[in-house]
Amino acid sequence: MINVSDSETLQEILRWIRIGAQRQMESLRVQFLQYWEEEMEKPRNTDPKRLLRHGFKVYSQNDEDGILEEIFRRIGVSDRRFVEFGVQSGFECNTAKLLVEGWHGLWMEADSAFAAKIRAHFTDFLSLGKLQLIEEMVTAENINDLLSRSGMSGDIDLLSIDIDFNDYWVWKAVEVAKPRVVSIEYNASLRPPLSLVVPYDPKAAWKGGNYFGASLAALVKLAREKGYRIVGCGFAGVNAFFVREDLCKDLFLEPATAEEHYEPPRYFSTVMPSGHSGKPGPYMTV
Repeated sequence: MINVSDSETLQEILRWIRIGAQRQMESLRVQFLQYWEEEMEKPRNTDPKRLLRHGFKVYSQNDEDGILEEIFRRIGVSDRRFVEFGVQSGFECNTAKLLVEGWHGLWMEADSAFAAKIRAHFTDFLSLGKLQLIEEMVTAENINDLLSRSGMSGDIDLLSIDIDFNDYWVWKAVEVAKPRVVSIEYNASLRPPLSLVVPYDPKAAWKGGNYFGASLAALVKLAREKGYRIVGCGFAGVNAFFVREDLCKDLFLEPATAEEHYEPPRYFSTVMPSGHSGKPGPYMTV
């Protein structure tokens, strides 16, 4: 049995453990920022058309929020509609920032526990019609039907794909929507010029390790077939960004190749500072 003094001692120990963890995280963030600044000073990264230095995170996992903001600053926006699947709880994804900025769109999440969290924590957005949620596994076979019955066919501003395995095959299958920008996960362990993709299996899922998805070179080839150009990758080596050819003009770094835009795996970039973390909420414009 723990007496009062023992309980107080335990609470004090836990408090100091929390303080130590916070200090360690702050130290890691300082080290990361120093590393990031050193990388940005390299000649490769000084070209003003390269997107990398524009990256930052608000609700994204890494620097995707800032890169997407810069892409749309260059090409403009249309109706501010997005589609993202593989959002988990929605607390850390590529479109949460856009949602709180007044965009509207569709999230698709197959995990029932994550879908429940979205319904619980994004009630305002859902009730106002700013956000739709489909609780269903996305496959190459059903993606066009899901988009059509959600009113997300035709031109939309952004399609974000992060399902950890069949990303390539689902994008390849998309026909009813014509996103202006596509963000998609690539397998950074498969460096250019390797053009590889996992065989399609609608029931397959990532099991850890580096067997998943597609190499950047494979996605660049697919993008060309679909009328898109690679414009950059995130610093973490997780997401690649593509813009529809008719919108690119001379706004982005050339050549539009996997070799030029590839970023290696820097998965430690999740420590990138973002201020206070937490669920996105509706803001007022003043």
